[in-house]
Amino acid sequence: MDDLTGFQRDLLFVVAGQSEPAGVAIKDEIEEYYRKEIHYGRLYPNLDTLIDKGLLEKGKKDGRTNSYLVTNRGRRELQARLDWERQYNA
Repeated sequence: MDDLTGFQRDLLFVVAGQSEPAGVAIKDEIEEYYRKEIHYGRLYPNLDTLIDKGLLEKGKKDGRTNSYLVTNRGRRELQARLDWERQYNA
């Protein structure tokens, strides 16, 4: 997880917090958090990076819409990050 950008890490948390969200749902959630518009040209390449790193899987909701799911490795990485943060927020 140490090789991810903060944006990529936030995307991973957003996907983990939803049930196989589509890109639009991820975009809506991350825009709410960042309080600004996130362009698809930023969103999808970063989701693809997380897929390439084995942290997300991409599936199909229908013919046009993809869904995203955190892999077991992604969940382990998220838990390790939370554990690391907790040691500094005690």
